[in-house]
Amino acid sequence: MYVKETLKKTLESITGIGQEGADDALARVEGVEPQTYSFADDGSTPNNPILPFVLYEHAVRLEDASDPAAVFEELFGSHGWGRSWRNGIYDYLHYHSRIHEALGIARGRARVRFGGEKGRTVEVESGDVAILPAGTGHQLMQGSDDLLVVGAYPPEGTYDECRGTASEHGRAVKSIPEVPIPERDPVYGREGGIVRLWRP
Repeated sequence: MYVKETLKKTLESITGIGQEGADDALARVEGVEPQTYSFADDGSTPNNPILPFVLYEHAVRLEDASDPAAVFEELFGSHGWGRSWRNGIYDYLHYHSRIHEALGIARGRARVRFGGEKGRTVEVESGDVAILPAGTGHQLMQGSDDLLVVGAYPPEGTYDECRGTASEHGRAVKSIPEVPIPERDPVYGREGGIVRLWRP
């Protein structure tokens, strides 16, 4: 399925067929209150010592979208969150120590554990958006057969993937606080969300 989605994304970018414009994507956004969770360093997964994990439930209306993944790509891109991909969520524990990440659930539903072994398992479904500050562990526990996720990153930071080794942990606890805070939320831009929650 993910190979097909990558081909679809490439075709849409070349032809424009199936893509919604940024204005159309923005019109699908609902004003929802963020849920926030803070996770402690468990010795393997550092999580983020300052910034909370943010979840927007039902933040984007996707019911009639011809390509819901394209909606997230346009929405995230309009707020400067790029380098997007279409896939699922890895079923092993991992985190990013040098960049923040947004996950838009384009299709299906899943149970995802955020925060590492001692974290919290959250149910997400189509239209939800999770924003993971650098260091936040995440792992797919169970997903529907049609699960499709769009990931994106702010312009600042460098992608990496850590799996919880001791050597990674030592480096990560130093790099995580250095990751710049984005100027815009991937869903609400400058109007709220992490702009309000992550900035002093």
